[in-house]
Amino acid sequence: MSEIGLRPRMLVKDVMSSPVVTTDEKAPTNLIAKLMEQNKFGCVIVTNGDGKPLGMITERDLVVRVLAKNLKPEKVTATDVMTAPLATIEPEATISDAARRMSRLDVRRLGVIYKGDLIGLVSSKDILGVMPELIEIMQERSRIEGGIDEESVESEESLSGYCDRCGAFTENLKDMNGQYLCEDCQAEEA
Repeated sequence: MSEIGLRPRMLVKDVMSSPVVTTDEKAPTNLIAKLMEQNKFGCVIVTNGDGKPLGMITERDLVVRVLAKNLKPEKVTATDVMTAPLATIEPEATISDAARRMSRLDVRRLGVIYKGDLIGLVSSKDILGVMPELIEIMQERSRIEGGIDEESVESEESLSGYCDRCGAFTENLKDMNGQYLCEDCQAEEA
């Protein structure tokens, strides 16, 4: 694939959001909530006076650390509610690396750092948004490299997951007319 100018792997820089919405560490949480609403983002990055990232505040942080405790948002600062330190990744990392890092750290967002500067944000939603395309690319690459025709792949391919029709988990999903079905629903379809 590299001979025709395509990268074999998708990188963080391909799916990240940029620029990032940031706020000062001394900002009150009521202004942070307004900033999130105005920019339609679920989080903001907290920075120090030099613009270096310190941590992140999510909508959930505001709910759990301010509203649930019945604190006055104008009296609580970013430093009081942020999650720190900021979990980060490099823009040249693969999205698989990003997904593994999110899973290991139990976070849904990573700051993207290049040469010490925050250049973007990658979320689990960003990664999930490109997964269908990646699966199609991998299948196509496999067909090209292996000389496999589409009918034989689809008739033999089985996956683990949830049935599109009944929702049951199975180790033997099959693609039937664009839906992944369990064995029981496959029998009903036939």
